[in-house]
Amino acid sequence: MLRASDPPSTDVVGWAWHEWARPRRPVMPAKPHNRRAVALWSCGVGAGLSALALLAGFLVFVNALARHERIPADRADGIVALTGGAQRIGDAIDLLASGYGRRLLITGVNERTSRDEIARLNPTQRALIACCVDLDYRARNTIGNAIETRRWMRAHRFSTVAVVTSNYHMPRTLIELDHALQDSDRVLPHPVVTEGFDADRWWQSPPAAKLVASEYVKFLASWVRTRFEADPERSRAAILIGRGKPVKMVAEPLMLRGVD
Repeated sequence: MLRASDPPSTDVVGWAWHEWARPRRPVMPAKPHNRRAVALWSCGVGAGLSALALLAGFLVFVNALARHERIPADRADGIVALTGGAQRIGDAIDLLASGYGRRLLITGVNERTSRDEIARLNPTQRALIACCVDLDYRARNTIGNAIETRRWMRAHRFSTVAVVTSNYHMPRTLIELDHALQDSDRVLPHPVVTEGFDADRWWQSPPAAKLVASEYVKFLASWVRTRFEADPERSRAAILIGRGKPVKMVAEPLMLRGVD
């Protein structure tokens, strides 16, 4: 019979028994400072991977921005222009005049901007502006723009809409509109390439770099929020981003000229 003190047997079974029965030194638990080092190292690795993921996403975001303006691939029932740049409204009126939509909604209009002021800036389209352009003064942010667009489309029984906004703002706008309309096929993007903003050389201009970085952060916030939010009209984010405006300011019925 083999004992632990016996020398290793020449056969495999005896050698295995000898190795198993041999006394071993107890395994000492890791010291607290070693555990802290491992935890810190893990946190550092996690933070580094997160930073790389954000950087990769940012580069994809910038690369996806439109470099050139393009006419919508198809005609839509209506056209929506988001304020924030004079060129957006001009392009939207041109699309309306070219028959790419039956009516135009300009959403997020400043209270001091009147229909006459818009007509003065576009003198050749005064008749079109008088008959076929609706102004929304309630929206204070992109969430509100999407809500007012949904109401406007329902009021006119439109099923498709061409959206006009700046190229850097288009990704976030599409997220909000897709969330509000629940059907991305109903939105035809028309990105406006803003003068002075070069998406291929954004890093050479501090203001452009700041603009793109800020828009990317807002884009991520919108993407995350819409994953958990059922209805934008009950969004608390609309209140926070709208500088404390109550929900009823976003949710009031839209009164349009020419709508029964």
